[in-house]
Amino acid sequence: MQIENRKLVKTTQFKSPVYVGDPLNALRVFNEKQVDEIAIVDIGATRSGKMPDFEFIKQLASECFMPLSYGGGITSLEQAVEIFHSGVEKVIIGNAFLKTPELVTQISEKFGAQSVVVSVDVGANWLSVKKAYVKHGSISTDYNPVDFAIRAQQFGADELLLQSITLEGTAKGYDFDIVEKVSKAVSIPVVPLGGASSLIDFAKAVKTGASAVTAGNMFIFKGPHKAVLISYPNQLELRSLFN
Repeated sequence: MQIENRKLVKTTQFKSPVYVGDPLNALRVFNEKQVDEIAIVDIGATRSGKMPDFEFIKQLASECFMPLSYGGGITSLEQAVEIFHSGVEKVIIGNAFLKTPELVTQISEKFGAQSVVVSVDVGANWLSVKKAYVKHGSISTDYNPVDFAIRAQQFGADELLLQSITLEGTAKGYDFDIVEKVSKAVSIPVVPLGGASSLIDFAKAVKTGASAVTAGNMFIFKGPHKAVLISYPNQLELRSLFN
């Protein structure tokens, strides 16, 4: 789930956020549908460099009956501590990892490696060479996605959220090539995001090395006109894919 100014939004290729509802109501629906886990990223805080909205994070955690990960604006161990005390299980670090990779180590040592996820935004430069991006895809790093992922593992991350900038919101499938390359390069879980359109994409991502999968548009929009209708596959459908 993407939020901005306490509103649930959805972007396409990390641009043009569209309002799709109240995130608290969305969480209640996902609770009823027995979603396994949910990640919430405050893209407004990420892009503007604002601090996390601690009061709203508490409200989100209080409504969430599943494991919750939060990202957006986290720049210090003290902020992470407050977020964990709000009831969040994992923090997602992106831009701060580029600037101060030691933050991931500090969080990992204090709360356990399973508590920290590093977000790797994958885009292409003007030469069509894939690069790791941060700050919601607005800043290109000097790293290719594989090297960025390896570095994240070295500093203590226990999970990678691998987001495709080009495919996000397009329903064209994950970037299976980069999922496979990153998964082979690290020993920690790799979770792709961006482009999923069907359960077939989920199964293919796992076959190429993903440890789990996640999606946004697929669970929020319905039909060619993208009517807002929160949905989630039932457990029988999910089990049939991976058995």
